[in-house]
Parts: sequence; structure tokens; C-alpha cells
Amino acid sequence: MTPPPLSRRGVLAGAASLGAAFTPTAASAAQPSTPGSGPAPKKAVVFRDVRPFGAEEAVDLTVVDGRISDAPAPRGAKVVDGGGRLALPALVDAHIHPDKTSWGGDWVSREPASGIAEYCAQDVELFRSQKRPVGERAYGLMAHAVTRGTRAMRAHADVAPAYGLAGLEGVAEARERLADALDVQIVGFPQHGVIRTPGTAKLLEDAARSGLVDMIGGIDPISFDHALDEQLDLVFGLADRYGVGVDIHLHDRDEKGTTVLRGIIERTRALSLRGKVTVSHVFCLPFLSDSELDTMAGDLADLDIALTTVAPNESLVLPITKLHEHGVRVGLGSDGVRDSWSPFGNADMLHRAHLLGWVTDVRLDDELTACYTVGAHGGADVMGLDRAGFEPGDPADFVLVRGECVPQVVVDMPQRDMVVHGGQVVARNGELV
Repeated sequence: MTPPPLSRRGVLAGAASLGAAFTPTAASAAQPSTPGSGPAPKKAVVFRDVRPFGAEEAVDLTVVDGRISDAPAPRGAKVVDGGGRLALPALVDAHIHPDKTSWGGDWVSREPASGIAEYCAQDVELFRSQKRPVGERAYGLMAHAVTRGTRAMRAHADVAPAYGLAGLEGVAEARERLADALDVQIVGFPQHGVIRTPGTAKLLEDAARSGLVDMIGGIDPISFDHALDEQLDLVFGLADRYGVGVDIHLHDRDEKGTTVLRGIIERTRALSLRGKVTVSHVFCLPFLSDSELDTMAGDLADLDIALTTVAPNESLVLPITKLHEHGVRVGLGSDGVRDSWSPFGNADMLHRAHLLGWVTDVRLDDELTACYTVGAHGGADVMGLDRAGFEPGDPADFVLVRGECVPQVVVDMPQRDMVVHGGQVVARNGELV
């Protein structure tokens, strides 16, 4: 068989490994069996008999105040039995739209649509037809994501005159309810366009001024909004004025996409927003020549502009390995889930890592492990979070599953038997605790 063109471009081959081979230390291997003296910290937990990254020998992990600790287990620390399960870093959903979802409700029959404008019209119809408010629907989906091992997500919520700020407020409400189980960044996303839909620009500024959002979004400034400079100037101006980040959806696959990308690079440099800008989807990058991609990736890395992909198919997934070679942060996300755009999606990032491997036609163990790496560490990098691992000081955000090794877990997608966030068990056997 001839591998797909993107496999030759190196979508995943050679990507950074999930973690170095885990070698139990004196602190990690058997400390809990002989508790130390002194008062227990406020939150001290020992996870007994677990196998980080599928290590052959099980160890005990000590967690103090939400971080992996190399100190002896404190007296009185809570003990949780891992039953020899494989332990993996919890996952990060770097791009999801929880405000649009019909998750947990009645089935929605979708009508034919072509183009963003028609999908937007159906978004409005779905919004008006839902009996449950945004906060309840978003909470249901976000809680489900937690039970599947998601530790953090960047949630895009529509801002448009048809909704006002209801989407943002609903997602913020869900974030508050899940504060102990999930870290959430909220993007005020102008799905209906920034310029083409009058009133949106003011709503975006209201959102930024109110503190409701962590980032301001944008969408296809040329092909959809028909206002390249006006949209980018407005979005970047708000980010600069209110101290928030930028996350722009870019779907164009041709020179319109690269033109927008250059405009984003120029404004990031001019406003000193290095490290605060993300571009989502970026469908133009896979179609660049190697030399063009090298140049663009170098510019993105120079300004620390992050990218996200939802691995939609083999031709539109980002060339992750090449981008990593230049130092570009790349995260993986769910996109829409059970909304007017599509009946598919499940907010399960292990499934999304599986899909990443599927569409890129990977076979080797290190390639499959790299898929998990993008879903775990890649998303954390994009969101500016510490990577979750098992070294002292790492966030104690991990998942326990029955499995032999990381590649097998990516392929088989076993039940998440236990999900730990900040050292506390937040889900068991697919149910929120």
C-alpha cells in the first residue's frame, strides 16, 4: 500500500514521546507502605499499585496538594488502590464548542447546509429550540469529558446578536460547577462573523471588558467576513486593550489562508502578543510545499503562535512533526459535539487521539504513542498549563485504565476506570464523582 501523502510529510512520525521510561525511585516505589511522621497536609493521597506509562512494575504515587511528590507519604494520607492499572497523563481538549451542543437531550434531525452562513442559521434554530439552557447543556458535555479523562479544555462560545452573551455565560456557569475537576479557558467566538454581522464587535468588547473571556476569537477574515484588516485589527486591538489572548478559526486551504496567517503574524509581532495567539484548524498549512512550510513554521515559532487541529481527515490534519521540529506548539481538540453542524462527536479525547492515528495511517508503537502525546501534552502546551506527568512537582492529573501499553490503549480505547484531577478522584467507571 502507498501511504497517504501526509504520512510522508511526517504528520506524527518522530513526534516527541509521551514521557521517558518511568523508573521508580525510592520516593515513588514504596514510600506509602511506611508512612512518615508529622501531620498530614491538607490534601495528601497515595495511589497504590499503578503503572505509569505502562511500566512493567507497579509503583505507589504520593500526591501532596495536587502535585506528584518525592517525599515520604505523610501520616494519615488517604490511600487509593490502583489495582495494577496503567496510569497515563490526563488529556487536554484544545478546541471544543460546548455552547452549541445538544448532548444529553432529544435527537436533533439536521437539514442540508453548505457554507458557514447556512450552518450559522441552523445554529440559531437549534439554540431557540432547546428546552435546556446553555449552562445545563454545556455542563452535561463538559462533565462527560471529565469522565473520559479530560483535565482541561479551551471552550469556544458563540458571540452574536442572536445570542448576546448567553453562550459565554452558560459555559462560564458550567466551568464554575466543574471547577474542582476541569480547567477551562473560554473564547468569545464570533461564529457569525466580526464585521459582516453588525453588533458583534460591541458584544466582543463587552465580553472582554466584563472578564467573561480568556481569549477573543475570529473567523476566516477574507473568505467569510470579507474584511481582512478590519477584523484582525479589531480582534487584536481588543486583545491588546484588555489583556486577553487571541484564537482565530482559519479554514481556507489556499492563498487566502496564508495571507490571513501572515496578517496574524504581523499583528502578533507589532503588539508584542508573543505566546498569546492561537490559530485553529489552519487548513492551508498541509498544502504548502516543504520550503514554504519551513518558512511559515519558523515565523510561527519565532512568535510562539500556537496551532490546533481536530484531525478531520488525512488531507486537513496539520503536519504536526514538521511543526514540532520548528518548536511550534500544536494541540488536539474535539471541535463541535452533537450540534447543528454534525451528529458526531463525543468529547472523548482518547477517541480523538485514536482518530488522529487513524487518519494519519500510523502503525508503529512510537507513532501511536505520539498521538496520545499530542492529546495530552500538546493541548497543555497550547493552553499554557504544566504538563501532567509522574515526576515530582508535576500536576497530579492522570487516568487509570486497564491495558498493556500506551499504543494498545490508543487503539482499544478502554474505559477510564479512574480519573484524577489535582490529586483527587473526580470520576470512576465513566461516572462523575
